[in-house]
Amino acid sequence: MLITIIGRGHSGTRSISHTLSASGVFMGAPLNGSGDLLPPEKMYEACRVFAPYVTYEGNNRWDFTKVNTCEIPSEFKVLIEEYLHSVLTSDAENKGWKIPETTLVYPWIARMFPDIKYIFWVRDPRDCILGAHLTDDLGSFGVKYDKTGDVRHDRAVSWLYQREIVRSVPEPKNALYVRFEDMVFDQDNTIRRISDYLGIPIAKIEMRPDSVGRYKKDDGVHMFDFFEGDMKDLGYELE
Repeated sequence: MLITIIGRGHSGTRSISHTLSASGVFMGAPLNGSGDLLPPEKMYEACRVFAPYVTYEGNNRWDFTKVNTCEIPSEFKVLIEEYLHSVLTSDAENKGWKIPETTLVYPWIARMFPDIKYIFWVRDPRDCILGAHLTDDLGSFGVKYDKTGDVRHDRAVSWLYQREIVRSVPEPKNALYVRFEDMVFDQDNTIRRISDYLGIPIAKIEMRPDSVGRYKKDDGVHMFDFFEGDMKDLGYELE
């Protein structure tokens, strides 16, 4: 069984990567403290190969028609296979990988690996944009957007873009959707869902309740109008 995590940086994806590792799933080698498969450079370069196939229409709108219909460049496939070498060549029965930048190329990952187990991981965007991540500036991965110079705003656009890119693809054959907050406050039921989905026992790891709702103590801007639709869809309360 092959598994991957689709989720933006600072969405709590390290918790599912650590959970899978503790459950005997080989998550590649080496890993960093966040459970990301290293080295990441091949994945980063794959993101830059992918980005020119996305058309920016302005006003935080992107057209993914080309990425979902064109032939995947061989250069992209080679980069992904090289990045995943330790996973793809492993004889482990259950294996997978996690790195947030996978989300930036999800349409082509879904086409290259249509039968694997996808875990889609989300977190309240008001918490998700508080900390810095490499994907805060989509431009560094070749994605076009209206950069404002406001770090929080650019992070928010990055969150939105990664929601849009996932939405652009028909749901894969195997898909599980998990909120980080449910892993924190309803871990037993969440683990049961993951276990039923993957068909293997899932271990518990320590989760920190204080990682939820941090935005309530934040003095900066952490809410943007374009969050509202997704927040309602995901079950997050609007204040």
